Parts: sequence; C-alpha cells; structure tokens
Amino acid sequence: MSKTIDGAMLSRMVIHGAACINAQKQGVNELNVFPVPDGDTGTNMSLTIGAAATELKKKKPATAGETAVVTASALLRGARGNSGVILSLLFRGFSKAIKEKEVIGGREFAIALDFGVAAAYKAVMKPAEGTILTVSRLAARRAAEAARENDEPEFVIEEALKEGHAALDNTIHQNPVLKKAGVVDAGGKGFLIILQGMLDELRGVPMPEEEGACEPQEKADFATLTDEEITFTFDTVFIVRKSGKSIEPFRAYLNSIGDSLVIGEDDEAFKVHVHTDIPGEALSEAQKYGTLELAKIENMRTQYEDMAAGRTPQSTDDLDMEACGNHPMPSSEPAAPEKKYGFVSVCAGDGLAAVFTDLGADFVVSGGQTMNPSTEDILKEVHKTPAEVVYVLPNNKNIIMAAQQAARMVTDKKVVVIPTATVPQGISAMMVMDPEAEEEDNTAAMTEAISRVHTSQVTYAARNSDFDGFQITEGDYLALSENQLFDTDKDLNLLLEKLAQAERQQNAEFINIFYGEDVTEEDAQSAAEIFRQACPHAEVSLLPGGQPVYYYMISAE
Repeated sequence: MSKTIDGAMLSRMVIHGAACINAQKQGVNELNVFPVPDGDTGTNMSLTIGAAATELKKKKPATAGETAVVTASALLRGARGNSGVILSLLFRGFSKAIKEKEVIGGREFAIALDFGVAAAYKAVMKPAEGTILTVSRLAARRAAEAARENDEPEFVIEEALKEGHAALDNTIHQNPVLKKAGVVDAGGKGFLIILQGMLDELRGVPMPEEEGACEPQEKADFATLTDEEITFTFDTVFIVRKSGKSIEPFRAYLNSIGDSLVIGEDDEAFKVHVHTDIPGEALSEAQKYGTLELAKIENMRTQYEDMAAGRTPQSTDDLDMEACGNHPMPSSEPAAPEKKYGFVSVCAGDGLAAVFTDLGADFVVSGGQTMNPSTEDILKEVHKTPAEVVYVLPNNKNIIMAAQQAARMVTDKKVVVIPTATVPQGISAMMVMDPEAEEEDNTAAMTEAISRVHTSQVTYAARNSDFDGFQITEGDYLALSENQLFDTDKDLNLLLEKLAQAERQQNAEFINIFYGEDVTEEDAQSAAEIFRQACPHAEVSLLPGGQPVYYYMISAE
C-alpha cells in the first residue's frame, strides 16, 4: 500500500473518479423519486467532475495541494444542478484543507473530506437527511476514525466507502419520498461512485472507458467580425499572489487603460483579464499589489486575421481556458452597464425562449429537466448582460443552486437570483418588473408574483412504478401539480380534463397553456378547449412553448 498521495496520483484519482461516474451516470439518473424522464443527477455529476478531469489533463499540477485547487476551481465553474453544486462544494472544502500540501496521507485525506462536508453543509440552507450530505458526512466521520487506526490512504478511503454505502442504503428509510419510491439517494450514490474510482486508481485498477465527458464548445465565426470591433489590441491575463493590500485602486487603474475587465480572487491570489494597449504597464502596476506569478499576452488583431482567413492562430498557453474549449469567446466578456436592470432566464424550447425575450430578457440559457446549465453557463450570460443589476431566473428548482453559485462569483455587477422553480413563475416575475422602481421593490414584487403562480405539467412515465398510491405503467400520461404527482391516465384528454377540474384551475383568472415540441397545433387547440369548457371564468391562452419532456406546461393565476 502507498503511504502517501502526491499531485500526479491525486490527479489520476480525480480523473478515474470522473470516468467512473461517466460510465455509470445512467444508472444514477434512474434513481428518480418520480417515474418521469427527468433524472439527471448522474449526468450533472458527470459533467461537473468531467470539467475538472479535463483541466487536470491539461495543467498537470505538481503537488497534491495544486491538484486539489485546480479540481475545485474547475468544479466550481462546471457545476450543474444541485448535485453538481454540492459536489463542487465538497471538493472546495477538500482543497482548502490541503492546498499547501505537496503530498497527503490518510489522515490529511480524512481531514480534507471533513472540510468538504463542512463547506457543503454551510452552503445548503436547509440540509435534509437521506441525501448526498448525509452519505458524505458519515463517510468522512469514518475516514477520521480509520486514520487513527491506520494512516495509509487506501485503508482510510476503503473504510470511508464501507460506511458511505451503509449510509446510502439507509437513505431509503430517512427520506419519505425515497422510501415511497423504493430507491436510494442518487447524489449519494454518485458521490460513492467517484470515491470508489479514486480508490481504484490508488489500487491500480484499470480505468473504465469514457464516453466523452466533454462536448466541444461552439466556436465563434470570426469571419463575421471586423478589425474595427477590436478596441484594444492585447488580451492580457495574469495571476498575482496577494500581498494583503486592497486591490480596488488597481481595479480603477485597469478600467482607465482598457476594457473587458474581470478580476476573480480567493484568499491567496487574484486573477485579472483585461483588454489593453499597454499590457506591460498593467503588469508593472500589478506588482504593487503582490507577486506576479503567471501572465499571457496575445495580440487579438493578428488572431482575428488568422481566424478570418481560416488559419489556426498562434497562442500562448491560455490561462483562461474553458473546461472544454480554447480561447475565451468574445461573447463571454463582461459588458459595460448601459441600463439599470437586466435579465438572464433559463428555459428549454424556442417558444418559451421567445416569451422571455419579448418580456425583456437579455439572454436565455438553454436548460431544463433533462439538461441543467452549469454555473459557468449562467455566469457567461450574466457577464454579457449590460446592466448594473442582473436578475437571474433559474425556472427550475434544480438550477437554483447553480444560479446562486454563479451570483457569488460576479464582481463587476450586482446579481439577484429570483428562486423561480418553474417557467411560468419566471414569466410572471418578469411581467411585474418596473424599470423605474428601486431594486428592493422589484425584488419584492417578483418574489410575491411567483407565489401566486400555480404550475401543472403533463408528461409520461419512463418505467413501471408504484408511487404514493398510484400504480404507474411505462408510457402512462402523468400530471404533476407543483412538482407533485397529481394523477395518471392512459388517455391524455381524460387526464387534461381532471387537471382542468382541479381547484387551482377552477379558481384561476388566467390560465396559460404552453405546448411542447411533440404536440401538434391541432392537439394543442383541443387541449385549450378542454380548459375553456371546464374553466369558463378564466381567460385561457395557448402558446407554443417547444419544450422537451413535457407535453403541456400550464400556469394558473
């Protein structure tokens, strides 16, 4: 048994863990508490840690501490869904515990696990038992006990896994929803798969074949740009180890000599991205605020010429690489404020996106039940929004944490996350927005507006199940009311009639029906007529949503 873990080994362990969750993500996805095709925990966790695996392969950090920091940073940017965000927090705390270590033993690994659990619990407002939090906490507790018995990493991780699996098996009894569905917690399962992969690497077990953890990013069409659109010549990125001096004067200086300024920082260092004509002076000024560690300077005009001509541009090692990309795209650079308020909304479906755009959304992030956007996906659109205050509407309960994490990473503008759990809530929030009102008043009005919206959704069962008294057969139509199972039927029209007769719809003044990508306009008109007949006192509107998964998305106010 190896008594220590160095940077190279820890990198391989994380990469192995990423490969394992990628190979088993569908099994984790299928641990749903509802029999609808919205299981994405495995996918979210795979994409989240896959971002770290990609970064580690490129950077090859030397020490265990550096590996942990690179991993945590990539996970933070790539986090998708609640499970991905919590996974990123577990590694964030892990990295804080060992960031100064060249190598770690079992004791340090156990301490790092405990730091990770503390970071995750601190970030979750109402932690519930029977989740990934429970599994990771008990695994970390056993790791600490095991380290006192035997300090070898392999023994410590093995014991943590044993306790973790026992805790996972118990989640079915801790969480009433899991108990009804007869499944264990998907996030906890994913965490243990990753931890097992890390142990397998330590033991020399071959890595599973990866299915392609990272899809290629779309590339900008540089041929459509012009040289005049490049205001400053040099794209300048550098990292400075902090001296303890406030960097606010430096921020003001950089704003005076360039644009597209972004400064990210943690406790130890800050990273600058700026476009300027005098990069040398920017670097010289930076040294008044700490020790310059890394820098890259690239001529954007010559790069533009190469790209427009179809040539591969010459480039330094890019310090600002995306998890799966190369040079940061111009569209991701922060926009200067041109107005007081801006909006970033999340939804899936061209029709729904058009509704948000018509209501004034600056950018719409594609995402929903089957594919949650990452923290970085949301962050990019926030940076592009030319406003002093940017409201983010996640429109899905599983995207709220990623949106909140993105908001904490923004330094150049204020970001307010309105916790919209459904698309209709997001639409209602935007409809009450007053561009002349104060921020606090708008936030209160939007929050109050979403409380008045009742959302129903109609989809189908992905598999046979017995849930909450309902015998469900694969292919049955399902109606969800506020994300709770309302009823099932083999006849879609009969199910719509039941939904229309429900109290919320009967008492509504306005009913909006958004029909999905698999619904014809003729069928949608028939569905709308069912609601008009059943709810004569309501104003019923029918709109093409184009959303996947859900045949109908219905709001009642």
